Amino acid sequence: MRLNLLKRPFAGTLAGTWAGAMLVCGLALGSADAALAQGKGLDEPYRAGYKQALAGKTVAFVPASMGFDLAQGWYAGLKKDLEPAGVKIVVRDPNWNTNAGAQAITSLISEKPDVIVVHNPDVQTYAKLLQRAEQAGIQVVQVNMRSNYNSVAYIGVDWVEVGERATDAVVQACKGKSNKIAVVQGALSAAASAYTLKGVENVLARQPEIKVVSSQAADWDAAKAKGITQTVLKQHPDLCGIVGFWDGMDSGTAAAVKEAGLTGKVFLATSGGGEQKGACDQVKSGAFDLNLSYDVPSQASHMAASIKWLLQNKGVTGTAKGSIYTTIIPITKANAAVEGTCWKLAKN
Repeated sequence: MRLNLLKRPFAGTLAGTWAGAMLVCGLALGSADAALAQGKGLDEPYRAGYKQALAGKTVAFVPASMGFDLAQGWYAGLKKDLEPAGVKIVVRDPNWNTNAGAQAITSLISEKPDVIVVHNPDVQTYAKLLQRAEQAGIQVVQVNMRSNYNSVAYIGVDWVEVGERATDAVVQACKGKSNKIAVVQGALSAAASAYTLKGVENVLARQPEIKVVSSQAADWDAAKAKGITQTVLKQHPDLCGIVGFWDGMDSGTAAAVKEAGLTGKVFLATSGGGEQKGACDQVKSGAFDLNLSYDVPSQASHMAASIKWLLQNKGVTGTAKGSIYTTIIPITKANAAVEGTCWKLAKN
């Protein structure tokens, strides 16, 4: 009997609460049902808040340079997805000059855009500035190359995976051949180069028969990559494969292979943003045997979606951090001619 007495007040309270909740829900649903019954439309309750959060906001884009396909593709994607929502996109182009880039970010911290999107030239130069920006209340999105500072969001490719997949392909192509390969790196201090090299090392650690006869940095420069490759091919005419770190640079690598009459004999794997001329056309021509695309339009779409979310975020800037690694698309002779495998730069 005591047990029943103890339960009754609680049960009564719960029943009353439940009845009240059901009454509120009933009123809300009843109102909606009544509107629908009369053939009236309903105002979507979260639409106004979404529009208000985005309208009039500013996103600043600081690429390494606007003079190449990656930056142009990201910029076009950001404009396409954000400007219709009332977001202003401004560009600060350092044109490959890291000092100019640092000055641009410093100025932006004073100007206080809502978001800064940055393509870091290396892991260190902008790190403290990006931290200062977030401390000032500016959301920072890093694209494709991180700095040492982990900002609120990173959108880009998994460079270690790029290195592993490119090296795996070269190793497979070298089976039954000389087992001699070369590695053409980018800039040593750049995240894309350092992390890709780690992927290369991961694979080679499992392939002791493979001999790396050259591993040099071409600093993202096609002319320098060509010179390095020419020298390596003269010293090792039986080279069976090359792991390159960026298709823009490796156009020079491919030119050296072609001049040596070794196209189709030296397997060249590289990576890039998946633009038609730099990726699919080069694979179709035989210049590249494999191009691992990180699909710039997809990256731009991920950035825009993340920015929309950040602009609606009412929390403290930088308290939640995350990464979106974009899907890698292998481009080979099998799919290089297929419509949609690569994207095309819009003609101005």
